[in-house]
Parts: sequence; C-alpha cells; structure tokens
Amino acid sequence: MPQFHHFKNADALNQQLAADTAARLNACIDDQGRATLVVSGGRYPIRFFETLAKIRLDWSKVFITLADERWVAPDSMDSNENLVRTHLLVDHASEATFVPMWTNDASHIAAAPSRTAAIAALPSPFAEVVLGMGEDGHTASLFPYAATLATSLDTRAAPAVLAINQPAPPNAPYARLTLNLAAILSTRHITLLIQGEKKRAVYEAVMYSKNSAQYPIASVLTQTNVPVDVFYTP
Repeated sequence: MPQFHHFKNADALNQQLAADTAARLNACIDDQGRATLVVSGGRYPIRFFETLAKIRLDWSKVFITLADERWVAPDSMDSNENLVRTHLLVDHASEATFVPMWTNDASHIAAAPSRTAAIAALPSPFAEVVLGMGEDGHTASLFPYAATLATSLDTRAAPAVLAINQPAPPNAPYARLTLNLAAILSTRHITLLIQGEKKRAVYEAVMYSKNSAQYPIASVLTQTNVPVDVFYTP
C-alpha cells in the first residue's frame, strides 16, 4: 500500500518533497555515482521545482527527464520541457543534464525509438519518479481506456517510450510521448503529487476499485515492487 501524507498547505508539501527528493538523489549518487530524476508537468510541480533547484547537491551528476511530453516545440507554454527549463534547471540545478522527450523529428512516432534509447542510457534504477494524477485517474500520458493502454501497462514487452496516437481526451489535445509502466517502475521510489478534494476523491476511488483500465494510476499504486508515497494537500 502507498504511504499517504497529508500536508496543511502547498508550501509545506513542496518543502518536504524537495528535501526528500534531494536526499534520494544524494543517496543514489553515493551508491551509483550518478542519479536520474523523472518529473511530470502541470501547474502543481512548479513550486516544488523552484524549491528543489535551490538545494545544494552535486547536480553535475544528476540527469533529469520527463514522464511524458506533449508533441509541441520547447518554446510552447504547453511544453513540459519549457516548464522544467524555466523552473527546475535554474539556480544550483542548472548544472544537471536534461534529457528531453521532444526532438526535431517529423513526428512523435518517429521520435519514439531514439527517446527509448535515451531513457535506456540514463543511470538506472532512477533515484525518484514524481508523478501527477488527473481527475480521470490518468498519470503521465496513460489515459483511461486508451487504445494503447494495454501496451503501455505491459511490463514485459512494451518499449520504454510510446507514441500516443489515439484521439486524445478533450483536455489533452496533443499527440504525446510517454514512459510506459515498466519505465516508470524502473526506480527506487515514486512520489504521487495530488492537490484538492476532487483528486483526493479520485485517489480513494482508485484505491477502492484498483481498476487500471478505468484508472491507469492504479497500476502504480497497487504494485508492490517500488515504494510509493502520496503527497496530498487540500
């Protein structure tokens, strides 16, 4: 079962998450010589990114990549890469190496093989994967009942990075690249970041139903190989 942590406000959550993430990066550097941090986009991680970037550690030995990416240029406000470069790859963390999902390839489909190779070349297991969750129970770009979902959740055969080709939900209008479940679980630790009562209700529904087709995040929360902490604030 995941460990659920309730924080009184977003500042307290972000301070603790940044401290925990820095500690895990340091531990991984001590053990492996290098460390990988996988992060997600959205509004909620911004303060976490800014707080983490101010912490002193040997960022030159840290690699940062994304759990998923919209197929838009990095200068787009809808780009997760843009978010990371603006809010995380600053201050002390500017010395980290960023491995993007977006490339100059003609399409996300063409880019997927090289991104799979790039992910495979990262220090592994990852030190930390920080995920978000949508109100539909998706995480990364693993959407409920998507045509590619079964492949995405197959930990035995799917490539690490998948091109999402099926029509996207109305609130997710872009073609995307996403890590599959196996890549997400190739880590020492996972933190799920949720905020607001609506998402708390979704989390409780996920833990009750454990239905990965309806709630893809269930595949992360119900597995027993990688420890998961859930950080929640109203």
